[in-house]
Amino acid sequence: GLASNLDANLGGETTRVETSSNSFGLPAPQLTNEERRTFEIGDSFFTKNWVTAPSSTDARDGLGPTFNAQACSSCHVLDGRGAPPDPELERTPLGLLLRLSVPGADPVTGAPLPDPNYGDQFQDRSVLAAAAEGSINLSYEPIVGAYGDGEAFELRDPTFSMIDLGFGPLADDVMVSPRLAPQVIGVGLLEAVPEEAILASADPDDVDADGISGRPNMVWNKRTKMTTLGRFGWKANTPTVEQQVADAFHGDIGITSALNPDQNCPPIQANCGASPNGADNNDGPTELTESRLASVTFYNRTLAVPAMRDIDNNEVTAGAEQFETLGCASCHTPTLETGAAEIEALGNQTIHPYTDLLLHDMGPGLADGRPDFDAGGQEWRTPPLWGLGLIDDVNGARFLLHDGRARTIAEAILWHGGEAEDSAEGFRLAGSSDRDALIAFLEAL
Repeated sequence: GLASNLDANLGGETTRVETSSNSFGLPAPQLTNEERRTFEIGDSFFTKNWVTAPSSTDARDGLGPTFNAQACSSCHVLDGRGAPPDPELERTPLGLLLRLSVPGADPVTGAPLPDPNYGDQFQDRSVLAAAAEGSINLSYEPIVGAYGDGEAFELRDPTFSMIDLGFGPLADDVMVSPRLAPQVIGVGLLEAVPEEAILASADPDDVDADGISGRPNMVWNKRTKMTTLGRFGWKANTPTVEQQVADAFHGDIGITSALNPDQNCPPIQANCGASPNGADNNDGPTELTESRLASVTFYNRTLAVPAMRDIDNNEVTAGAEQFETLGCASCHTPTLETGAAEIEALGNQTIHPYTDLLLHDMGPGLADGRPDFDAGGQEWRTPPLWGLGLIDDVNGARFLLHDGRARTIAEAILWHGGEAEDSAEGFRLAGSSDRDALIAFLEAL
């Protein structure tokens, strides 16, 4: 069973032993000197703020015209997780964004259709020459419940709204999905898992009748102009680390690249379209050159996974047994193998990400009601659990699930519905020592 096979090297040979606030920020140890240099260049473009064009720092200008953040690290703080807006804080955290779409799909790519006035992502900031699209408002409704032994718990059910709209109403049938920035570790390893291995574990019609029917999301690859397996993003709507990086630059910071060459300016936003851009004509027509996109992609791919801790602790091994008994391991697959990889360090590794990279119906409680390629409004990709116990060390708090509603691991488990409902209910009804053991195991990841 899982308990007797725990392996501290969650990222295979690329694992780093680190339990500080920098746990998510270290490069895989086997990089060559040249690869380390690429990692450092990528790190600087990930961490430093972009500025409004035109500017003397033309390598970093082109922010906006509309945007959510000025740097990747504004949302992925210390390569970790973002935080949802909190009106009680002096500086609002920038880790949450709202995806927008209207019913239907692009005839060529199959992607969701954008809102006509606000595009596919709500931008609450802008450069001076343009105008922000509005502000995001967040409120919570408490949901009170109790464990089987009578101990009470309280979940918080979020409501997101957009206020102070700058460009007229949103479409009547607009669909809104909140997204919280996750930790960035291990994505190069997940990219190196062979497609056939992921597809082999899919069971869309639940042929084995275990109530679990993982489905792949087939999505548009902007580099190859083909439909391919999605692996990244909360709905597995992105096929590669490069596209995830390029889409985040475009949607979150307003930076164009070869994969997203046009500014994110819906027709009604005239000042947005007329704003100067940061393309340096010596470097080509976009703001993020191919070489800079490649270095940030390399950086993301080679961020090391921290080692599992307390692997010999009896409570942790008991928790691993609970994880298996409750059925958590049927979606949060403990072990995957990478195949050949462009970056040698990532190739042929046995890894323990605790994900199948497939979509699962998580029930109405977590539903965003917004389809994304093949993903339905109740479906989410199984998120990897490696690094889960270190989020607090890196980011000072925990905001779990796709929108950050869960403040603790226990809350995140209790929100599971749909295919995971039996597992969540098993956890709720378990005795406190079994619940504590499961949490101890997850804290050790």
